[in-house]
Amino acid sequence: MKDGGEGQRARLEALLAAGRPNPWPARAWAALLVGLMLYAAIAFELIGAKFVDGLPRLAGAAAMMLPPRGWEHLPEWLWALGETVAMALLGTLLGALAALPLGFACARNTLPLRMLQFGFRRFADALRSLDHLIWAIVFVRAVGLGPLAGIMAIALVDAGTLAKLYSEAIENTDRKPLDGARSAGASGAETIRWGLLPQVLPNMLASALYMWESNTRSATILGIVGAGGIGYQLSDRLRVYDWGEASTIILLILVAVYAIDLTSARLRRALIVGA
Repeated sequence: MKDGGEGQRARLEALLAAGRPNPWPARAWAALLVGLMLYAAIAFELIGAKFVDGLPRLAGAAAMMLPPRGWEHLPEWLWALGETVAMALLGTLLGALAALPLGFACARNTLPLRMLQFGFRRFADALRSLDHLIWAIVFVRAVGLGPLAGIMAIALVDAGTLAKLYSEAIENTDRKPLDGARSAGASGAETIRWGLLPQVLPNMLASALYMWESNTRSATILGIVGAGGIGYQLSDRLRVYDWGEASTIILLILVAVYAIDLTSARLRRALIVGA
């Protein structure tokens, strides 16, 4: 019995040893990643005298921002901040509406024609391949200075990004509700309405609300290239080294982003959890 127990233990240990993964490939990949990060940090002078010498200048710029001043310009800045928030909202709304049919066209289970589906996917990739800033420069050249260029830039990038997110949500849906709707005699549109949309609509709403939060920050940057809003006011102050007024504008942007984050969270709960 004793020999049998030891034999079983030996066989069990052999099985465990055979099933245990070899740790050396993972360690080699980790060492390679750490080496690449160190090389990049040294090559771009993140570790070096240039970074250390820049810290006092950074501290000096931060000191010049205190105390925030320029409160007499608050009405003008609030109006510009409202333009930025409206730019982000309209751009997100237009992008989300354009992404809805594009997302269905990019999904494999709603567009079975592979060539068309592949073409729509590459079109969505092309829309989001360029950053908001690049599209804003293009539209400033096309339509002139102002929020319209920023709205169009945000809408284009959001259409490509949300189309990808929507198509992935559509492809990951449960097929049982769809099969049930078809077996009940529903048409293609009715199957999508009653079998597909209830599954993907919460994800779509959550993605669109998150993009609205992100686009508020992006719209601030777009003002630097002439798309209007609070970003233009901020770049104007930074251009003349008026750090005190720049810090006030930055505080206003922080408060606006925080308020939009709270609003988006409440809308998400009301629309998704309530539904």
